[in-house]
Amino acid sequence: MGTPDFALFPLRALVEAGENIAGVITQPDRPTGRKYRLTPPPVKVWAAGRGIPVYQPEKLRDDKFTELLTGLDPELIVVAAYGKILPRSVLGYPKYGCINVHASLLPEYRGAAPIQRAIIDGKSVTGVTIMQMDDGLDTGDILLTHKVPIHERDNFQTLHDKLGKSGAEALLKTLRLLREGKITRTKQDHSKATYATKIEKSDCLIDFSKPAREVYNLIRALSPSPLAFVRLPDDCVLKVPEAEVANDFCLDNCGAPGTVISLERGIVVACGSGAVRLLRVLPECKCCMSAEDFIRGRRISIGDKLS
Repeated sequence: MGTPDFALFPLRALVEAGENIAGVITQPDRPTGRKYRLTPPPVKVWAAGRGIPVYQPEKLRDDKFTELLTGLDPELIVVAAYGKILPRSVLGYPKYGCINVHASLLPEYRGAAPIQRAIIDGKSVTGVTIMQMDDGLDTGDILLTHKVPIHERDNFQTLHDKLGKSGAEALLKTLRLLREGKITRTKQDHSKATYATKIEKSDCLIDFSKPAREVYNLIRALSPSPLAFVRLPDDCVLKVPEAEVANDFCLDNCGAPGTVISLERGIVVACGSGAVRLLRVLPECKCCMSAEDFIRGRRISIGDKLS
């Protein structure tokens, strides 16, 4: 059971390991993009292309899904970024229950956006947890964890792929331990739980009153999607796929937060402390371009205020 690209890592691993996949359950096709074209989830495309049965139920609590589950009769359900809460009738059906591949070191970053939130918070280490699912939101017993470092230049995409690969490896190891009867279940310390809430549009607006490091972390956490953004003096939206901390500028007295203070090697913007250099930008209704190309188009000048 899985939906986005992250769910492809464990699915591919299961298939390549020769596991018997009774079926793949994913979210229904949804309209996406500016034209709202009905688009199938990545998991559906990959599984269908390999002849694996794919099911896209709207509900998991009706007789129709109960009939489907009984027909598939799984011994184990593997869940990765499925996007729906599983009812007790599903959690309790398989002989070995349901296990989840979650992109954090639980109980830290339970919830929808663990990868982005770890980068936003400036973490240097995160990881993947294989968890025995229960009624709560990422509250079940821990079966296995793999730590993954977050490097200075990691963004959402690079960290996503590292965690996906690590999660697939951890899943296969968990299955081996289950078969050998050697799995150890560890209760989570709920007093240490933190939550990675869904990324909303309001989270994507850059606040230059924060320190440069925090602004940089936000930009890379939201790249390549949905992208952090600012508003230009003409009120147009400017999205920012890539930036860096401008270490060649002093930490203090860079100017009022949000002010463009240099156009050397990019767009340098003053922050609450220090400055960031915007390296690539995506203007409204345009293609992504280097900040230098954007500067040559004379859409921005020193002294402009980004809000």
